[in-house]
Amino acid sequence: MNSLLDYDELLNAVSGKSVGLAFSEKKFYFTSVVTDSRSVVGGSLFVPLIGQNQDGHKYIPQAIEKGATAVFVASDEYEADSRKYMELAGGHPQILFVVVSDTLHALQDAAAAYVAKFPKLLKIGITGSSGKTTTKEMTVAVLKQKYNVVYNEGNLNSETGLPLSVFKIRKDDEIGVFEMGMNRVDEIGEIAAVLKPQYALVTNIGTAHIGILGSRKNIAEEKRKIFGYIPEDGAAFIPAADDFAAFLSEGIKGSIINYGRDVPPSESGVTFVSDDGISGTTFKTGGEDVHLKLPGIYNYQNALGAIAVGRYFGVSDELIKNALESFMPIAGRTETESFELRGGTRVTLVKDCYNANPDSMAKVLAFCGSVKKVCHRIYVLGDMLELGKESAEEHAKVGAEAVTASPDQIIFIGNEMKYAAAAAKSAGFTNALYIPDADDNAVELAAQFLIDCVEPGDLLLLKASRGIQLERIIPLIGISEGNSNG
Repeated sequence: MNSLLDYDELLNAVSGKSVGLAFSEKKFYFTSVVTDSRSVVGGSLFVPLIGQNQDGHKYIPQAIEKGATAVFVASDEYEADSRKYMELAGGHPQILFVVVSDTLHALQDAAAAYVAKFPKLLKIGITGSSGKTTTKEMTVAVLKQKYNVVYNEGNLNSETGLPLSVFKIRKDDEIGVFEMGMNRVDEIGEIAAVLKPQYALVTNIGTAHIGILGSRKNIAEEKRKIFGYIPEDGAAFIPAADDFAAFLSEGIKGSIINYGRDVPPSESGVTFVSDDGISGTTFKTGGEDVHLKLPGIYNYQNALGAIAVGRYFGVSDELIKNALESFMPIAGRTETESFELRGGTRVTLVKDCYNANPDSMAKVLAFCGSVKKVCHRIYVLGDMLELGKESAEEHAKVGAEAVTASPDQIIFIGNEMKYAAAAAKSAGFTNALYIPDADDNAVELAAQFLIDCVEPGDLLLLKASRGIQLERIIPLIGISEGNSNG
């Protein structure tokens, strides 16, 4: 079997110590890496992670049973019960047990060693407070028109998701596009050290995770760590209109490529034509007319980032057009569809339940407020999570912003949304319903209210953080009829 890393490569990368004497390094191999024992298949390296409420070491027996060929063991865990691991190693001589100081850092170090085996791969990192998954997917779609592209699926962009994703790289890949997220200090720095991107793009500097980082300046400081490995022949793609653009540009060794609506067509090659509301955006790239099906000017901004990367890597305007016109909305992110409620009432549903932070909330509200030819606008807004001590203030801002987005009815759902409801009331808005908590009873109450009040031709927005699972409302109020913008 062709192992992702051989015996010496793995042990050297993680500064690890093998356990037991019966193991034969000549037969060693692993062909996948997992942190969830339920995902172990034959040939997996199992990495047991230690979290606040869970310790993956207790699942090592299941990983062995399912065919793992290598297992990391944290040194503290090993020292606490070395006999147990010596016996496991002796009883399973086909499995390599490696003692490491920290299993998470060992995963990252092993991933970095694996990436280093592909020196010809052009590596692109993408981060930002919002829009990074959509921008990454658009960039992949554009680059795939010309190159073999490897990338992280979904939002596997964290301290664990990024290292797991890079093990997908294979020798035929020409470009790697990897999204990087963060929810703590220096997470971008750690995962950038795994990938070491020669090219990187920042979507924006907003307020996501401000409760952890404390300020937008601190967020910008963290995000720009993605540029730390760019060489002189690399490039940084920076949103020109962001008020932290100059700060992001400091100290970059490679080229700086500004992108966005404020960049003139003579520089970007892109000319805005029209905002088509629910139907998307029309623009020109070079001489090509392009219709982007994703609604919202913020998605046009995401497309401009993908276009800037594509043009830099020599993708033609015709191929960029092909990629973006066929690009479909990502599940849970500004999906718009014709929707029939129980009883036959047909509305336009805007479903954006995958994630929420103050930036993305403001953008989708502004979009919904700009949509023409709707009877009424009804917004169902759920809690934004991970805002820390800033939560009350940020939710209050959302309440005030929602009132400016031409609503006819707002339902605020979740414990934190009480601050939004209060702000909406203070702004003089009287058609607001606040539902405490976000349990099944709360969702059912919201659903019944919608069935009673929604009229034909209305626009219905569902927006909340993923943990709220606001999409639970959908089967309670009707049956989807299919996507109207795709």
